[in-house]
Amino acid sequence: MNNDNQLKKDLPGIRSGDTIRVYQKIAEGEKTRIQIFEGMVIALKHGKGISATVTVRKDIKGVGVERIFPLYSPNIINIKIVERRKTRRAKLYYLRRTKGEKGRLKKREPVSSSPTEPEQS
Repeated sequence: MNNDNQLKKDLPGIRSGDTIRVYQKIAEGEKTRIQIFEGMVIALKHGKGISATVTVRKDIKGVGVERIFPLYSPNIINIKIVERRKTRRAKLYYLRRTKGEKGRLKKREPVSSSPTEPEQS
């Protein structure tokens, strides 16, 4: 069974440590709306196939909230990378129990809007 026609072509290169903004379509009764969830990627799972998922975490008023998004779901409208952080691990589960400065990661290179755009110096 070939699922190549269902794979999205415009997904950015998401890595653990990235802060991303996920635009998700939410159906409430008869109406649909777009909900935005912004947080840090703590895990990527299931490779690059149709079942690939990303775990995103953020703190809301001191309470940690995690959501698992299937990357190729038709309800995921768009994913944008807000910033990149330097990590040495693929899974950042240790961020669940850190507080304050220990939970901060060092900044990485800035996110460019398009890969073909030359950097200005």
